Amino acid sequence: MTVPSPIGPRLAMPALLSLAALLAGCNEKPAASAPPPAEVRVAAPVARPVTRYLELTGQTAAAKRVDLVARVSGTLSEIRYRDGASVKQGDVLFVIEPDNYRLSLQLAEAAEAQQKALLVQAEADLARQKQLALRQAASEAALDNAQSRRDSTAAAREQAAAQVAQAQLNLAYTEVKAPFDGTVSAHLVDQGALVGVGGPTLLASIVQSDPIKVRFSLDEQTVLRIREAMRQRGLTLAGLGSVPVEIGLDTDAGYPHAGQLDYVAPELDMGSGTLAVRASVPNPKGVLLPGLYVRVRLPLQKDVPSLLVPEAALGASQTGRYVLVVNGQERVEQRAVEIGEASEGGLRVIRSGLSAGDRVVVGLMQNAIPGSRVRPVTDVAKAAR
Repeated sequence: MTVPSPIGPRLAMPALLSLAALLAGCNEKPAASAPPPAEVRVAAPVARPVTRYLELTGQTAAAKRVDLVARVSGTLSEIRYRDGASVKQGDVLFVIEPDNYRLSLQLAEAAEAQQKALLVQAEADLARQKQLALRQAASEAALDNAQSRRDSTAAAREQAAAQVAQAQLNLAYTEVKAPFDGTVSAHLVDQGALVGVGGPTLLASIVQSDPIKVRFSLDEQTVLRIREAMRQRGLTLAGLGSVPVEIGLDTDAGYPHAGQLDYVAPELDMGSGTLAVRASVPNPKGVLLPGLYVRVRLPLQKDVPSLLVPEAALGASQTGRYVLVVNGQERVEQRAVEIGEASEGGLRVIRSGLSAGDRVVVGLMQNAIPGSRVRPVTDVAKAAR
């Protein structure tokens, strides 16, 4: 005989429902919470006075360049320098066979000596005829003839002296000398060649590149800005030597070569609308070669109050340069800016678009998405500059 369970059907059903509800609750996931804002590093723009520069592109040119030519004809007998060597003013570089010109000089000197002797005789004859004429012992015609011989002999003597000078000059031309200190190119004519026949023969070129010249051009608006800056500094075109110029190669960091302006064209080029300008830069080690394109920097204004940000904080888009800032709602903004000169410490001048109190994103840039909420943390190192 089966004994009935003390738990009846009415009591078992609620227990089963409670167990099912418990099991269903275990399978439910907790509601997802929003992630915290991403962290970015921010710093205020650095405020300090800077020198405002004008940055241009220029090209170097030799201070002096001369073609060395054979001015007399003959055989090139000697080459007294090594191709590409540095030489001093007056150094003999080429020798054209001088023997014929030395003989010509001797002949001219002999002819001059002969004319000197004839002149002495003609002057003595003229003196005698004058004495005889005073005593009325000579005719007037004889006196005139003596005077004519003396004058013609004096002229012949002057001609002989000029021929001596010409012969000396031709003999000097047989030595081609360096007209100034510089570097000589490779010789263009070999020893033993006949040169100077039918006109001057190009032998080589000599270049002086210390100091070196740097030529560049300024557009009309820039010219007006520079003239205004010069007016404010009390400078005139006569005082251009006091205007510094800084030069840098593409491989240089910054502008390591310093010089000064030495020429400004008196008028703008009507075709290009630009003004030609030239600077002189010392080049004792020959680092700057003629013909190189260089970066040129001219100071326009000194001690201009400016705001600066790290170069790494700058971005570029199709509309120009920008920085990312965190606004008062802790959201990232993309702010268009006008950049200026580069400064020491990897900073860049911002001419417009920022104020001193802005918080510029300078680190963890990957977290700074325009429009997103962020958690800004001040970058002490960059803020303390």
